[in-house]
Order: sequence, then structure tokens, then C-alpha cells
Amino acid sequence: MGHDHSHDIEAMGDRRLGWAIAINMLLTVAQIIGGIVSGSLALIADALHNFSDAASLLIAWVARRIGRQPPDHFKTFGYKRAEVIAALINLVTLVIVGLYLIYEALWRMFEPQIIEGWTVVIVAGVALVIDVATALLTYSMSKRSMNIRAAFLHNVSDALASVGVIIAGSLILLYDWYWSDTLLTLLIAGYVLYQAATMLPQTIHILMQGTPRDISIDTVIETMERVDGVSNVHHVHIWQLDEHENALEAHVVIDDFARTEQIKSALKAELEQRFSITHSTLEFETEHCNGVCC
Repeated sequence: MGHDHSHDIEAMGDRRLGWAIAINMLLTVAQIIGGIVSGSLALIADALHNFSDAASLLIAWVARRIGRQPPDHFKTFGYKRAEVIAALINLVTLVIVGLYLIYEALWRMFEPQIIEGWTVVIVAGVALVIDVATALLTYSMSKRSMNIRAAFLHNVSDALASVGVIIAGSLILLYDWYWSDTLLTLLIAGYVLYQAATMLPQTIHILMQGTPRDISIDTVIETMERVDGVSNVHHVHIWQLDEHENALEAHVVIDDFARTEQIKSALKAELEQRFSITHSTLEFETEHCNGVCC
């Protein structure tokens, strides 16, 4: 029953992602057409951001399906890191889009163009509604997935960008402030780059098999050495298998090999309860063991 419930939740999540991808792709096409017709670079900038969101949702959807595959002879830890790799692809794409928008905005300063304010306001208003709808579709899923969380934050920023584009269009209609379109483009680009910069280090840290940020190796060693029968712990390595699962390997010096199974069970229970380390490989040694075999 639990397995069926989990499967239903996953299927529902996939359907939500499918709807989010579809409406964002339609929005992207509408914004690009609106931007070309109106001459608004800010609208095209928002369209590119929306396209990156749709692409990130598509990559996340594919990665979710790959990540659910069980371990095999080629991937003995499973395929869960597919979502981390997808996050890296999405973030690098965001950086490229942000830099391109800055280039286009600066170039527009030397070659200003006439912008149709009403087209900008109408298309950006539609975009705002769709961005909010997409954010609602992905909010509950964003709590446990780096990919979906990134997509959710992108949609929130898109909604803010749409608000900004509406403001720029209004300023053009009221005061002919065409420079506001360029300014909004730079602000959108800056926000895109900021988002990428905040999530890239975490993503790279996982792929580089870094120690989870909320775990101190010294604290882990101290906790393990407090287990009855353990005299020393060394050669400790801790890393993240994916966003949620941590792994450890270590050499453990014990007093009595006859108690190996008892000590091992106590250590594994302590590691899982205290540090959420669900996969641990422990090599046991005795005090007098100093040879190459150790």
C-alpha cells in the first residue's frame, strides 16, 4: 500500500511538471512574438527566462524518471544523481542567458528602438498569471527536490520580472521613458545571475563528493568513538550520494573482534539517527594491527 501511495505521488508530480512545461512553452512563444511586435527587449528577456524555466522543468522531469531507476551493475549507487546533474545543466544555462541579456541591454543603449507600451503591458500581464500558476504547481514538490526548488524560484522571479515589465510598459505609455525597458532588462539579468550563483556551489559540492554542510567530520568521529567497544576511528570519508542521502566509510579500531557485529550495529544506528547517514561502510581493526593489511 505504501509503495502504491508513493507511486501515485510521483505520478501526480510528473503530471504537474508536464502542465508547467506546456504552459511555459506557450508563454515563451507569446512573449517572443509580443517582444518582436512591440520592440521591447525586456519582454524578450523575460521570454528567454521563461524558456529556461520550461527547459529546466523538462530536464527535471526527465531526471526524475531516470533517478527512480534501481541500482544495477553499471550504477551500483543508483541513478539519483541524475537530478543533481540536471540542476547543474539548468544553472549553467541560466548563467549564459543572464550574460546574453546584459550584452543585449548594453547594445540597446547605443541603438535605442521604439517600443509599443500596450503590447508590453498586455503580454507581461498574461505572463504574470502563468508564472503564478506554474509556481503553485511546483510549490509542494520544491520542498524535497533541488531541481524543482530551482524551477519554483525561477517562476517566482519570473513573476517579479513580469511585474517589472508591466511597470516599464506603463512608464513608456505615461512618460515615454524608453530607457526603463533597458533598465528592467539589466535587473532581470542580474536576478538570473544571482539565482545561479546561489545554487551552483551547492550543486557542484554534491558532484565533487563534498561532505554535507550540516555535518562535521570531527563530530562524527567523536560520536563513533563514544560507542562502547570503539577505541579509535580514522580514514573517515563522508559524502552525499544525492540531495538527501549521505554515505560514510571509515576504519574502526575495536577492543574485541568477538563483538564486531554488536559494535557495527550500534555504530550504524548512531550514524543514521544523529547524522542521517544511511549508507556506511566500516572496516574493523584491532589495536595491535599495524601491518599493511590494516
